[in-house]
Amino acid sequence: MTTTTKEQPRVDERVAPRGPLDRLVVRPEIGSIIGALAVFVFFSVVADKFLTAPGVATWLDDSATLGIMAVAVALLMIGGEFDLSAGVMTASTALVTAILSIEVGLNVWLALLLSLVFALGVGALNGWLVVRTGLPSFIVTLGTFLALQGLNLGITRLVTGSVQVSGMRATDGYESAGFVFASTFDIGDTPFQISIVWWLGVAAVAAWLLTRTRFGNWTFAVGGSAPSARAAGVPVARTKILLFMTTALAAWLVGSINILRFTTVQANQGIGLEFQFIIAAVIGGCLLTGGFGSAIGAAVGALIFGMARQGIVFANWNSDWFMLFLGIMLLGAVLVNNTFRRRAERVRR
Repeated sequence: MTTTTKEQPRVDERVAPRGPLDRLVVRPEIGSIIGALAVFVFFSVVADKFLTAPGVATWLDDSATLGIMAVAVALLMIGGEFDLSAGVMTASTALVTAILSIEVGLNVWLALLLSLVFALGVGALNGWLVVRTGLPSFIVTLGTFLALQGLNLGITRLVTGSVQVSGMRATDGYESAGFVFASTFDIGDTPFQISIVWWLGVAAVAAWLLTRTRFGNWTFAVGGSAPSARAAGVPVARTKILLFMTTALAAWLVGSINILRFTTVQANQGIGLEFQFIIAAVIGGCLLTGGFGSAIGAAVGALIFGMARQGIVFANWNSDWFMLFLGIMLLGAVLVNNTFRRRAERVRR
C-alpha cells in the first residue's frame, strides 16, 4: 500500500510577510533616529544643563529653523536636485519684508505677502532654468546664490545707507504677525519658541505629502530616474519646479520668523547655511544621488544638529569641536544611508 504525500504550496518570496527588522530597514530615517538617541544619551550624561527645561528649549529652538529648511531641502534632494541659494534666500525674504515695512511703510502682512511672491518667483525660476537648460541644479542655484547675495548687499546699502535693516517693532501689523511667527508659549515656567511648532508642522505635512500623495510618488520617481518617470507619465518638469518652489517657501517662512523675532536683518546673513541644510538632510537619511530619503529623517537630522551644537556649549567644550563632530556625523550618515538603502532594495525584491 502506497501513501501519497501532499505537496505544500510554494510561497512566492515577493509576497512573503516581512519581519519587524525588514520593515525597519526600509525606512530611510531609522539611522537618524538611532543617531539622535545616541547623541541625546551622550549629552544627557556629560552636560548637566542639557536635560533641564531651559536646556531643552534651547536645543529645540536651535533645531527648529534649521529643521524647517532641512525638510524642504530633503524633498528637493529626494527629487534629485540641490538648491545652493536656500541659505541666502532666508536673508533675501527677510530683507524684502523689512524694507517694505520699514522704509516703504507697508503693513507687515502685505510686506510678508509680497516677500512670499518674491520667494516663489525665485524658486520657480530656479526650477524652470534647471528643467529648460538641462544644467545641473548645483550650477544654476550657485548662480542664484551669487545674484541674491549681490542684490541683498547692493539694494540694502542703496535704500538704508548701511548693510542692515532694523526697526520692525515700530511697523504697522508687527504685533499680530509677531504673534504668528515669533511668539513663545510656556510649558511650566519655561518659554518655548513658536518656531518649534512650525518645524513640527512642516515635517508632518512634508511626511504626508511624500508618503500619502501622488506628488510624493512623483518626487521619488523623478529622483530615482527622470527618464523612466517621464516614460511612465510623471510630469517631471512640473514636479521639479514645484520642489524648488517648496524650498523657496520654506526659506520665506524661516526669513519671516527671523525678521519678526530679532527685528533686524543683516544683508550678508544666510551665507553658508545651505550646507547645513544639506548636511541635516543627509544625516536624516537622504542620498546625494536622489530617490531615497525621508522628511521625518531630515527633521531628526536637524534635531541632532541642534542637540550637538548646544550640548557642546552646555558641556563647556570649545565650540570648535562641533565642526569635528559634524564631519564625523556626515561621513557616518553617508555610509549608514548607503547600507540601509542596499538592504531596503534587497527586502523590496
